[in-house]
This record gives sequence, C-alpha cells and structure tokens, in this order.
Amino acid sequence: MSSCTSRPVRQQRRGRRVVASAVAAGVVAYAWWVERGHDRWGATDAEVAAVLPGDDLVPGPAMQVTRAITIDAPPGDVWPWVVQIGADRGGFYSYAWLENLFGLGIRNAQEVVEEWQDLRVGDVVRATRARGGGWYVVGLVPGVALVLQIADLDAGRPVRRTDPAGWEFLWTFALRETKDGRTRLLLRERVAFGRPLVRWLTAPLGEVSYLMSRRTLHGIKERVEGHARRPES
Repeated sequence: MSSCTSRPVRQQRRGRRVVASAVAAGVVAYAWWVERGHDRWGATDAEVAAVLPGDDLVPGPAMQVTRAITIDAPPGDVWPWVVQIGADRGGFYSYAWLENLFGLGIRNAQEVVEEWQDLRVGDVVRATRARGGGWYVVGLVPGVALVLQIADLDAGRPVRRTDPAGWEFLWTFALRETKDGRTRLLLRERVAFGRPLVRWLTAPLGEVSYLMSRRTLHGIKERVEGHARRPES
C-alpha cells in the first residue's frame, strides 16, 4: 500500500524537477540571447553606462536595458511624438497588429496631435484603449525625458516589487542632442523583482520587449524624419 501511494509522490516530484529544469533552461537561453546585444541595441557604451532621469526610482534593478537610435532632427521635433504615446492617444509606434491580438485597441498616430501634448507628472499613459491599465508619469522634462512607471490604479501609485505581482518596471525615453543638431533617442527599461520565481517566469517577455521597443524607436524615427522631408515643412 505504501509503495503504491509513494509512486504518485515520486512522479509529482519528478514533474516539478522537470518544470524547474525547463524554466532554468529558458532563463539561461534568454540570458545568452540578451548577451548577444538585445539589451543594448543601438546604444553606445557611454549611453549604456549613463545615469538617466528616473533611474533612482527603481534602485538595484535585476535588469537594465538601454536601446537607442539616431534621428535626423533636433530634440524639439522628436519630443511631440514621444509625449503623445499611449493606447488612447498616439499609440506606441510599434507593431499595432501584434498588440491588437491581445485586444489593446492600438492605433498608431501618423501626425502630431495638439490635444495630446499636455502631459503632466501624475497622469496615466494607458496600455489599452479601454483604459484598463498603464503607467504613471513619474518624470517629465519637455524635450529631455519622459519617465513612466507601471501603475497600480487601484492603489493610486506605481507597482512595487513587494506587491503580490512581485515586480516593478520603469520605462524612460531620453532625448540627447548631438553635436550636429540631431537627436539620440534612448529607451531604457529597469526591472526589479521581489521573488526569483517571478524573474524566471517573466524572462521570455524580454524578447518581446526587444522586438517591440526596437520597432517603437524606428517608428518614431520614421515619423519625425518623414515629416521633416515634407515640402511644406
């Protein structure tokens, strides 16, 4: 009788070990993939090492990602596109078709819209058109930086790593003017976890972040430079 009952227990333990091994393998594989440059796509060594606005809001992150692109326009021309991001505003200039597979209702703007330019600290940048979630604006310097932190809308504050979700996330858009009058647009993510298991389970999202944020950078560049080339401009 005891041998019969112990067999399912051994099978359960074996199953848990298999799952743990698979998760660990996924984390290792993703870490190897990130080390190939996805965590710093387009960014220089100086930009990766730079302290950006908002870094202090997520101290001791488990992961920091910095990606960048050069835009052939001054920061003043880039900022209007950055400040109007949001699912119920200008979109995220990324793969809307992919975002909308999850019912986010994203429509990426092709124009700068005046009514979307008035963004302030404390406002919420929505993640879905239904306004079901998003990020609090925790830092804003026009023409310089927009800092967003994942929102706990019920609590009226950013999510903390000590919350049940077990993680916190900071998203920073930083604009830097080059010597020749162009713009380096930096996009930084800082992520911290309250529990190791959460880090393991969310590791595959890093590749999604890479694909979407790279497209966001290209999307902003294409719109800014496209408008600059218009004859009326």
